[in-house]
Amino acid sequence: MRSSKFVSILPPVIVGITGLAIWEGAVNVFDIKEFLLPKPSSIWARLFDEWGELRHATWETGKIAISGLLIGIFLGVLLALITNRFKVLSDGLTPLAIAVNATPIVALAPIFNAWFGITGTFSNQAVVIAVVFFPVFINTAKGLTEVHPNEIELMQSYASGEWTILREVRIPNALPFFANSLRLAAPLSVIAAIVAEYFGGPQDRIGNVITSSAGFAKYDVAWAAIAMASGLGLLLFGSALVAERLSMPWRISGDLEK
Repeated sequence: MRSSKFVSILPPVIVGITGLAIWEGAVNVFDIKEFLLPKPSSIWARLFDEWGELRHATWETGKIAISGLLIGIFLGVLLALITNRFKVLSDGLTPLAIAVNATPIVALAPIFNAWFGITGTFSNQAVVIAVVFFPVFINTAKGLTEVHPNEIELMQSYASGEWTILREVRIPNALPFFANSLRLAAPLSVIAAIVAEYFGGPQDRIGNVITSSAGFAKYDVAWAAIAMASGLGLLLFGSALVAERLSMPWRISGDLEK
């Protein structure tokens, strides 16, 4: 089991190291200017030099991303459960949710700033909630409804009520759909938080560090901030994978049998 995990992790590590080596070599060979593309070694050095500021900015952005992610997940799952119980709501809300989900993040941020204020944090958090809510709601609702009719008929033959069917059949069936949405929403929450920061809010966040550093031609600092944001996104994505493994242990046993 440990060897299989090591084998699965090894390819992306090799690809990542190779990509960074090619990047470093290309900048040196072609004499690419720092303002166009800094070297990974320069970015790494600035990451250590500006660690205090970058750590604080990542922490502040991370709080917005994680809180918005959790609230969006809760609201998405809650509404999916409600619409599963009332078909009229499902028929009316699901197409609307799909349409709103296609709205770009850039369009949401100025609207939420006008609603909730440009200097506070809730407008940024609202953008994250909206971005997370719709994929979680759509996928979870799909998992709750796309149950094989034979399973429902079998439960009804044992005189099972709607709540028992929901607990024993619909929720287990919806877990893979929910896990897929969570893997998508986790890194999206970081992107949404950073995009929202471009339009307002406190100035000690990753998005503001990127824009201000680029404005003062500190491109290596801007890239270091991008690297921190990428690390935060990977951390949330990894957390989503762990949550998936914990909520669906039968998938692990299935992988081991294969």
